[in-house]
Amino acid sequence: MFANPAPERDYVIRFDVPEFTCLCPLTGQPDFAHFTIEIVADRHCVETKSLKQYFWSYRNEGAFHEKVTNTILSDIVAAIAPRYARIHADWYVRGGIRTYVTAEHRKKGWKPAPRVDLPAA
Repeated sequence: MFANPAPERDYVIRFDVPEFTCLCPLTGQPDFAHFTIEIVADRHCVETKSLKQYFWSYRNEGAFHEKVTNTILSDIVAAIAPRYARIHADWYVRGGIRTYVTAEHRKKGWKPAPRVDLPAA
């Protein structure tokens, strides 16, 4: 982690992790997913090398899709205490079923600024 360079404003940091792998806890077969992480940092940001190594740590772990997605969110919240974080996991088809899991965290009392829609040019 590192200090947020602009803590005075809300801005979204987005990470795409297209090559996540872990193992099915029942069969031991590999599971593959594409993770998208969106964070509104507070005092700290996530460092990408650490995030990459953290994701790699799951390669030989058996875990259900829902558990992995929620655990990753909980670990990010514990590490940097963001104002907001959303994790979306797109688990690739296995056994004819594709699974999507989305989990969110909002810091108590945090409210996003209203959306600004600009007219088309």
